[in-house]
Amino acid sequence: MKFDPASNIQYLEQFGEFGGVNPAITDSATFTFMQAKTMLDTFNGEANGCFLYSRHWNPSNKFLADALAAMEGTEAAWVTASGMGAISNAILQLVNTGDHIISSRTTYGGTYAFLKNYLPKFNIDVTFVDITDLEAVKGAIKENTKIIYTESMTNPMLQISDIPALAEIAHAKDIKLMVDNTFTPMIISPAKLGADVVVYSMTKFINGKNDCVAGAICGSVEFISSLIDVNNGTSMLLGPVLDPLRSSSILKNIHTLHIRMQQHSKNAMYLAKNLTRVGIILA
Repeated sequence: MKFDPASNIQYLEQFGEFGGVNPAITDSATFTFMQAKTMLDTFNGEANGCFLYSRHWNPSNKFLADALAAMEGTEAAWVTASGMGAISNAILQLVNTGDHIISSRTTYGGTYAFLKNYLPKFNIDVTFVDITDLEAVKGAIKENTKIIYTESMTNPMLQISDIPALAEIAHAKDIKLMVDNTFTPMIISPAKLGADVVVYSMTKFINGKNDCVAGAICGSVEFISSLIDVNNGTSMLLGPVLDPLRSSSILKNIHTLHIRMQQHSKNAMYLAKNLTRVGIILA
């Protein structure tokens, strides 16, 4: 393990403990402490590099999270058992009763249902807008707005969000911009364009094999640490942790992600050109 005091980030080497090309799978729910004080310090978030309980951190999950943060260009990341686990936890960490959210109205159905049907139980208000209409976004802002939520490429209407413009609008009012980048990993990097939090359903392109359900949250060290705070972190207390065996599997599949995304893009261009050609002929 390596600790970078400048950034206060604990890194795990990206090789197995015994020199394996792939990190070993840590199949353990709990971890040993040689001293009682170290356990107490870990509970208080003061023992860098120590693992407490797999709902909080697991070495296998840490390997995958570090890889995702590196891919996304964020300081840190955390992995969940589903995309909705990532989305709901990231949102709930940023809002309280009485707060307001602005969201794209063409967002993924599960997200839309969570925002429209579930959050009102907690007196959290959501305004849905055409996310490509920046004036509509500005007009929807209230004094209690905490999040502007969108997708890089919306599901299912495939609208493209102007992330730099949305970030400018959000940050001018001290609002967090949260972006679901599920459809465009390695094509769009929302964090580099101004997004504060980036979420994923890894079930889809990142894993790419249709054999698991998983999610990810990418952001600052401060935000990820707040999510998994032992005493009041949303992810720590709601418990959407990803199984370490799945983490290991997804980490190996990430090695081909860049190749797969290139081919997906070529396939999409082929279809677009030929559908356009057929449309012109039919017209």
